[in-house]
Amino acid sequence: MKKRLLSGFVFAASAIYVAYQYMSGNVSSTATTVADATQTAQSPIATTVDTSTSSTQTTSTPTPTQTPTPVSTPVVTPTPVPVVTKPKGQYADGTYTGSAVDAYYGMVQVQAVVQNGALATVTFLQYPSDRRTSQQLNNQVMPILKSEAIKAQSANVSGVSGATHTSEAFIQSLGDALAQAKNS
Repeated sequence: MKKRLLSGFVFAASAIYVAYQYMSGNVSSTATTVADATQTAQSPIATTVDTSTSSTQTTSTPTPTQTPTPVSTPVVTPTPVPVVTKPKGQYADGTYTGSAVDAYYGMVQVQAVVQNGALATVTFLQYPSDRRTSQQLNNQVMPILKSEAIKAQSANVSGVSGATHTSEAFIQSLGDALAQAKNS
């Protein structure tokens, strides 16, 4: 019973395969060996269908292995992706204003200008200047702090001796401005 069922399956699969091959133009008019159907059925029996007489022969020879025809795949050329370049440096170009920080004798606030990704200039917007001593001290300290910050390209500068409060306020205000430039 199992052998008949298997033979019926092989015959049906063979007929479908031959019809497919015939419709796609891959079959000759005399005979076709159906290897795929017999491999699917796990049987060592090869079936030959003679399309001219509609008769079927069954032999007990092993099925030859057919190699699949290579399928050509179309060549896909990738689309070029535009390259976006940022200016070299750690900051985004622009003008950034730091927060106003209390320096004991007054407020200190700076503005940082970034060009080509680097700190270009620092301007004091506010600084203690209502006392004569504060004016003299800041006239000496401010150029030093600006120069050190530009050289270091950060707010991490050494404070100036004798102007501790102004130096600390400068570092905080510039640090805030440069944090804005980094996050832009």
